[in-house]
Amino acid sequence: MASCLKAIWNWRFQTVIFRTAQLLCFSALIFELIKQKEVAAWTYNYSTKAYSWNYSRMFCQKHYTDLVAIQNKKEIAYLNDVVPYFNSYYWIGIRRINDKWTWVGTKKVLTKEAENWADNEPNNKKNNQDCVEIYIKSVSAPGKWNDEPCWKKKRALCYTASCQDMSCSKQGECIETIGNYTCSCFPGFHGPECEYVQECGEFGLPQHVLMNCSHPLGNFSFNSECSFHCAEGYELNGPSKLECLASGTWTDNPPQCIAAQCPPLKTPERGSMTCLPSPEAPQYRSSCHFACEEGFALVGPEVVQCTASGVWTASPPGCEVVQCPLLEAPGKGTMDCVHPLTAFAYGSSCRFECEPGYQVRGWANLRCIGSGQWTAPLPACEAIACEPLESPVHGSTDCSPLSGPLPYNTSCSFRCADGFRLKGADMAQCTDLGRWTAPAPVCEALRCQDLPAPDQAQVNCSHPFGAFRYQSTCSFSCDEGLLLVGAGELRCLGTGTWSAPPPQCQAFTCTPLLSPRNGTMTCVQPLGDSSYKSRCQFTCDEGFSLSGPEILDCAPSGHWTGPPPTCEAVKCSELRVSEPGTMNCSNPRGNFSYGSTCSFRCPEGQLLNGSARTACQEDGQWSTPMPTCQAGPLTIQEALTYFGGAVASTIGLVTCGTLLALLRKRFRQKDDGESPLNPQSHLGTYGVFTNAAFDPSP
Repeated sequence: MASCLKAIWNWRFQTVIFRTAQLLCFSALIFELIKQKEVAAWTYNYSTKAYSWNYSRMFCQKHYTDLVAIQNKKEIAYLNDVVPYFNSYYWIGIRRINDKWTWVGTKKVLTKEAENWADNEPNNKKNNQDCVEIYIKSVSAPGKWNDEPCWKKKRALCYTASCQDMSCSKQGECIETIGNYTCSCFPGFHGPECEYVQECGEFGLPQHVLMNCSHPLGNFSFNSECSFHCAEGYELNGPSKLECLASGTWTDNPPQCIAAQCPPLKTPERGSMTCLPSPEAPQYRSSCHFACEEGFALVGPEVVQCTASGVWTASPPGCEVVQCPLLEAPGKGTMDCVHPLTAFAYGSSCRFECEPGYQVRGWANLRCIGSGQWTAPLPACEAIACEPLESPVHGSTDCSPLSGPLPYNTSCSFRCADGFRLKGADMAQCTDLGRWTAPAPVCEALRCQDLPAPDQAQVNCSHPFGAFRYQSTCSFSCDEGLLLVGAGELRCLGTGTWSAPPPQCQAFTCTPLLSPRNGTMTCVQPLGDSSYKSRCQFTCDEGFSLSGPEILDCAPSGHWTGPPPTCEAVKCSELRVSEPGTMNCSNPRGNFSYGSTCSFRCPEGQLLNGSARTACQEDGQWSTPMPTCQAGPLTIQEALTYFGGAVASTIGLVTCGTLLALLRKRFRQKDDGESPLNPQSHLGTYGVFTNAAFDPSP
């Protein structure tokens, strides 16, 4: 019983050992597959292989954040506790840069209080120990640092940063802790993530104070700045700028604006004054507008304004009467004026008259108006004359005298250029009233007869002087396949006639076609015999076939779409006679063609098997099949010769039998040959005896 229990216990113990070994092996396998390991879910990691310092950093930057940047002694104790021992230890993120030990991840120089060197370290042996290792689980100096050459291979001790780009809202310093971080807020910010900015609050503005603020961190918050100025006509009393401090208070109280006053103004004589907003207490931006009565003009500015300094921009203006330019009597005339105020001033009026034989040219009465101008230019006295007449377009005018004014009794005659005729009077005379007896005429282009478009043609015309008038030109073009007969362009001449009769369009003509020999031709010719658009279809008589196109069209070029076809006799198969027969043929339309006949003959002693004559028919077939020649039957004399006169004797009988066999063999050979056929008749086979008593066995 004891031995049995012992065996069971040993079996269970071995099972536990085996399961434990399996678990350890599986854990080791997972460890090797991952290659990196996070310890207790913290943000520290390490490589399972040893690398140089530079490669170790590349490894950490690729898989994590960087080589570890140790913040405090508590961190060192944690790392020494959770990271496994490795005989060549681990690289950390410190390196000598410009002869100063620097955290490479943060670019910060290592401070004295943050140092954790082992005894007598760093010693910089051989002057090339620029990188730092940490003694993890060292017996003599656990967690301490030592400077080493950067080329040595150690495991990479990496970290995954808790601080991110947006940690502490970018408004405070992110300080790494084990598995987390804390925020040290910059002045003016507060909150767990420094997410809140210190606010100073808005303030009320006094009247007429203008403010311009910038709020980089929020309305009326830390670093907000407000500048002040006054509206025009007001002066600033107080600070020109306020700033929101980190304490949440403004640097001062807002300023005030005080308005300036200007002295009152008087209304000018013969004028008016309008002031805004009030003429009793004018302040900055108050303005006064001045105007004068009609016929008077301001002497000075039209508007004055109260400035910020309390003075007007100018002295008030006055009103003076408006003066018009001085006038004189025109030549051959007189002037009579009235001046109610002063000479040639506003309200003055003047009347003008001319000597006998002359008339006033312009206004006879002028008046000086409020703008300082006369109501019209100074008139003149001129001799009575007619207005010049303009020459008609495409014509000429002949007047006497030829130049200068055209006085009373001047006459003018008119004429038109070639191709034009006068429409109106051909002469006009200036009357004593300064008017012409008739208006100037016009020159109208001569008109040619309207040109209708010919059938199947187009007309394109240009009319410089009107439809179908002098110098009108018309060009003609025919439809496709038609030929223009006559002038392609007509011009309307100065005689009112066209330069040529209107052309016509005729269809192109192709060469006339003939019906093919032994055939017929059928044509459709809508525009005339063998003309454009004509179509001809060809057919052949029986026994003939068409060689060439079946249909021909007359093209626009005047040519048929192909050469005329021909009718060729139908061909039959070529006949070849087998020897010893002969053949004699007649071929009126070519060898073995429609209408050819052939006759056949066999040599003497042979019979013709088939028709002795055949003809090539319209369907390309012979009327009868080709005949053949075969041997004819034996005569009595030939048979007796074979027997040799010994029919009665036994030898004769034997010989007869032999002879029959030979004859049969002969006919078989004839049957098996090329020429003889075996025509049948009521007499049996030709040349073969039919007496069965003499028929030997085959």
